[in-house]
Amino acid sequence: MSPGILSVKRLPQRAEAQMLPRTIPQEPGLIVVDATWGAITPIELAPGVRTVGELEVIEHIRAGLPLIDTRRGSFYREGTIPGARNIPHQRMAADSIDSINRGTVTVFFCNGPQCAATPEAIHTLLEEGHPADSILFYRGGIHDWVTLGLPLEMPASHD
Repeated sequence: MSPGILSVKRLPQRAEAQMLPRTIPQEPGLIVVDATWGAITPIELAPGVRTVGELEVIEHIRAGLPLIDTRRGSFYREGTIPGARNIPHQRMAADSIDSINRGTVTVFFCNGPQCAATPEAIHTLLEEGHPADSILFYRGGIHDWVTLGLPLEMPASHD
């Protein structure tokens, strides 16, 4: 650790991680999150890959541009950012990568700042020659999206 940087301890991990924020029944706007799972990801994943926040994601959606949810299908089916399609990070291989337009700026996201799915997917894309300037990393993911009261969409059954 660099001199002058404080060591920060996180809460101990729970025995059963709750990776998705959950609404509290009959309590609109209140959400339970598990702050103990995963490892915190950096803001900058790789040179040329831009990290974006919610307002940029909303503008991306309004512009009709693509979003890729890199979470496992089971998480995706519980709700995703409107308009997103699912390419699980572990399936980010040549066939999946070929379905992503290299010339179109695309937002990639997963469960949140402590989730490794999107960082892994983005590193795979870069290793396969995908241009960094066409990749946007929404680090906040579902965690921040839901905790800010933004809507989720239930994906069509064919996804």
